[in-house]
Amino acid sequence: MAKLLQIDFPFTGPFGSEMAEALRDLAVSITEEPGFIWKIWTENESEKDAGGIYLFKTEETAQAYLEKHTARLKGLGVEKVHAKIFDVNEALSKITAGPI
Repeated sequence: MAKLLQIDFPFTGPFGSEMAEALRDLAVSITEEPGFIWKIWTENESEKDAGGIYLFKTEETAQAYLEKHTARLKGLGVEKVHAKIFDVNEALSKITAGPI
């Protein structure tokens, strides 16, 4: 069963097109993670938060990526990383055009 991983953390920028340019190589590397299906990048400049919603093939691959990404963020000085792993109800998600 696919697993949805939700991550958010304090982020001071850059945002928007500058963020896209600065993090392009990271985005490409994420596509090579085991079990990775897709990611939606999230950002809130006014709240100084960023993160993403990811879909992984299994809980094990979602958990492994969460551990890797949390360590990377902590290495960059991010102290609080919020994350949850969810089951995906594929039948209902397909009805509402979820990218399953």
